Amino acid sequence: MKKKVLIICTGNSCRSIMAEGLIKKYLPEVEVFSAGAKPIGIVVDGTKKVLEEEGIWSEKEFYSKGLDEVEKFGPFDLAVTVCDSAKSCITYLNAKKQIHIGLEDPFLKGFEEFLKTKDEILNRVIPKIKKNLK
Repeated sequence: MKKKVLIICTGNSCRSIMAEGLIKKYLPEVEVFSAGAKPIGIVVDGTKKVLEEEGIWSEKEFYSKGLDEVEKFGPFDLAVTVCDSAKSCITYLNAKKQIHIGLEDPFLKGFEEFLKTKDEILNRVIPKIKKNLK
């Protein structure tokens, strides 16, 4: 059975959705979900472009959603917050393990910032998820 991971940020428009897509691609043995503490209802263009370049963008699969929409998929083996303001959100999600990996928010910045976020997810987030799921 696949381990379940939930990635949380505030708006669920950049970091958490990008992480969800990259984890699906690079850790196929993990079932991953993303959500926002206060979802803004859109996926920003920079996030879409990164996931398109990775060959994994899907309008149907990646969309901005709240914690209430993904709680039904729990319990989670691991909950990961990727922004400081969402850190407190994981305490009520019945996750077996909870970690925080703060990432800079690329929202309203140039595409190069989205590429930096992608690199952070590949080089920091994914290895920490692997380590914490052992």
